[in-house]
Amino acid sequence: MSIWIETILEIIKVTVPALIVFLTVFYLFKQYTHKELAIKNMEFRQSQQANTIPMRLQAYERLSLFLERIGIPGMMLRVQEEGMTASQMRLALMVAVQREFEHNITQQVYVSDQLWSIVALAREDVMRTISTVYEQTGPNDSAQDFGSKLIKFISERGSNPLETAQSAIKKEAALIL
Repeated sequence: MSIWIETILEIIKVTVPALIVFLTVFYLFKQYTHKELAIKNMEFRQSQQANTIPMRLQAYERLSLFLERIGIPGMMLRVQEEGMTASQMRLALMVAVQREFEHNITQQVYVSDQLWSIVALAREDVMRTISTVYEQTGPNDSAQDFGSKLIKFISERGSNPLETAQSAIKKEAALIL
């Protein structure tokens, strides 16, 4: 019986230190790989930021231009043609807003959801304004009469969603700069 006990004690004497060394090496290796992974992730994020910041800034620029282009006074100058009726002017304005929106819809990928919602609300407000004023105008009235009513409506209202959206773009862009 004593040989068995001596053999077991010898095995324990060898395996316990080996197990301690193994666990120590395993722990150190795990810590090392964890730190290396964290460093690689940080480097990756920095390189991604270096690539995405210019794209995000370009998105802010394009959305700002979009808002400028769907401003009713400027848009009326671009779409108005000689002899247009109010109905034709309304349709031309709605199509212009929709085309501008479709041209810039991919910019939502680069901006926050809140900013995109503000920009979309500004677009909807422009469409609603055009429709509201058109309802107060006869379809065969001249485009000039319709345009005058649009300008008067815009000047009489208190808030301007396009300016609010422009301000939101500037604030968000300032956060990344």
